[in-house]
Amino acid sequence: MDPDFDLYSLGEERDALRESIRALADKEIAPHAAEVDLTPRFPEEARRALTQNGFHAIHIPEQYGGEGGDSIVACMVIEEVARVDASASLIPAVNKLGSMPIILSGSEELKAQVLPTIASGESMISYALSEREAGSDTVSMRTRAQQDGTDWVLNGTKCWITNGGVSDWYTVMAKTDPDKGANGISAFVVHKDDPGFSVGPKEHKLGIKGSPTTEIYFENCRIPGDRIIGEPGTGLKTAFATLDHTRPTIGAQAVGIAQGALDAAVDYARERHQFGKAVADFQGLQFMLADMAMNTEAARHLVYAAAARAERGEKMGLIASASKCFASDTAMSVTTDAVQIFGGAGYTVDFPVERMMRDAKITQIYEGTNQIQRMVMARSLLKK
Repeated sequence: MDPDFDLYSLGEERDALRESIRALADKEIAPHAAEVDLTPRFPEEARRALTQNGFHAIHIPEQYGGEGGDSIVACMVIEEVARVDASASLIPAVNKLGSMPIILSGSEELKAQVLPTIASGESMISYALSEREAGSDTVSMRTRAQQDGTDWVLNGTKCWITNGGVSDWYTVMAKTDPDKGANGISAFVVHKDDPGFSVGPKEHKLGIKGSPTTEIYFENCRIPGDRIIGEPGTGLKTAFATLDHTRPTIGAQAVGIAQGALDAAVDYARERHQFGKAVADFQGLQFMLADMAMNTEAARHLVYAAAARAERGEKMGLIASASKCFASDTAMSVTTDAVQIFGGAGYTVDFPVERMMRDAKITQIYEGTNQIQRMVMARSLLKK
């Protein structure tokens, strides 16, 4: 963050925490980012560094062994890690996404069973909502859960599972009463060792290559009855409440990617010389950098305004969607401009901006496409 744009302080303690996260990201995560993307492989160095410093799941409440970080702090962690490696930022981001349904709606017994393992770094957790034929249209999901005695038995397939195969726990949405539509969907927690659960091969992706994306399969997957989250039929309500809390974290990831690209573009513009002077001296390029900085900072302020509102327990629909939508559109625009500023060099893997541009694209798609975000915002505005 450019101090010239720091119109407000998030508090001395948070400011100090941001500096700590930034230093960790620069020292322990950034040096591996290019190789993680090219291999591709999971960023184990990032996971180890984040876990050792308590940043891997900073949102877990203290009563379950966590750091008890608020929504603003969680966004700070994700932003600063994404600034150097978007794939690594999905460690804290997806741990929050997967565990929020449990935090919001789970029983105390379920919280005590799952959350401490995430807080300690022993386990990671993913979120399983989407299916091939049920992405934005969640009510069309086909995964089923039926009660059998005291157990639940799941059958079906979920796709686009971020950190699939790396996580130990999976929060899964499944239909328990298909005749009730949206009110017939329930939420469950599945462990990787549950019988009937398996993970598919990794998807070959445009970006965030260090974070595995897979399908997961349930073939008569039997789980204990106490692994349901909340009451039967409340799963979709929990899913939407979760996304209200986590869409700002994707906004934070997008802001981090944009900031990383902006920083690289500024440095390159100062160093690169054409026609006998630094390209930074050309007004056309200066205007590009100014717009990139302006939009990045505007996105940052919107993200943290949304995070603050989440922390106050206020209604989140419009601002959660706005923060994710605006920040991700900004990340795509800023990273594209960064590649342009680098010229031909920006199109090569010798510099990080091509990776950042590829990574930025997914922020416009996951946790609800930006077209869906605009629908959510419009409905919120038009609702009487």
